Amino acid sequence: MDRVWSWLTGAILSLMLVLGLGAGPALAYDNPDLLPDHPTPVIDLAKILTDNQRAALEAELNNFEAVSGWKLRVLTQYDRTPGLAVKDFWGLDERSLLLIADERGGNLLNFNVGDALFALMPRTYWVELQTRFGNVYYVRDHGQDAAILDSLHTVEGCLEIGGCQVVPGLPQEQWLLTLATSILGGVIVGFAAYPRKPEHTVEWAWVLLLSPLWVILFGVFGIAPIVTRTPDLLPLLRNALGFVGAIVASYLIAQNTVGKQRLKDSEG
Repeated sequence: MDRVWSWLTGAILSLMLVLGLGAGPALAYDNPDLLPDHPTPVIDLAKILTDNQRAALEAELNNFEAVSGWKLRVLTQYDRTPGLAVKDFWGLDERSLLLIADERGGNLLNFNVGDALFALMPRTYWVELQTRFGNVYYVRDHGQDAAILDSLHTVEGCLEIGGCQVVPGLPQEQWLLTLATSILGGVIVGFAAYPRKPEHTVEWAWVLLLSPLWVILFGVFGIAPIVTRTPDLLPLLRNALGFVGAIVASYLIAQNTVGKQRLKDSEG
């Protein structure tokens, strides 16, 4: 549950900073002395990657740029940063993405995104990408190196298919949130549907009256995040069962508590 709250909190905080995405406070000054003396798409000042990882990533990013024309670059730092000098070193432009890994900001990952990339992946995509792979739990469980590599592979996959509106894949903490909203939507339907009059079995008028609320909870927050991120049917089935189960349970509870008392009062 701590992971769920951490993911939710991180998402909210990241959304608050979304308008500043691309500005990158880590590049606030210029220190070209820290730049390497040879061309490379990866500058690993924080020593997060092993030599083999760095070499493989350099080859991967160079090949991806040669094939697709998209320029992906990686800068890791801790107490030292080349700052704005990387812009000229890499020739960053509208078709460039700079991933900055710096654990001092709370979230490991920051992205400086070129304008052409925003046309394929909106600002909310980059916020979700940062929140999913850069949060403290993901870094703790998978390591800083995996957080960098997994986020880059996700971007590459999206660019290969012409862009993404959301980050593909459904992490467990996000699915738990969709399940919780689905169950809450079912609870609302169940309590709305319990009979208020002896001749009624289901109070459809109340169900329809509250439909904007439970449709948003179940449809928008419970189903849409799944179908837009994964073709897997199992999370959908679980959420649907949670929704239906919550309807039945809350209906029976309401019928045998509040409903019984109301029917007694109406008969009296």
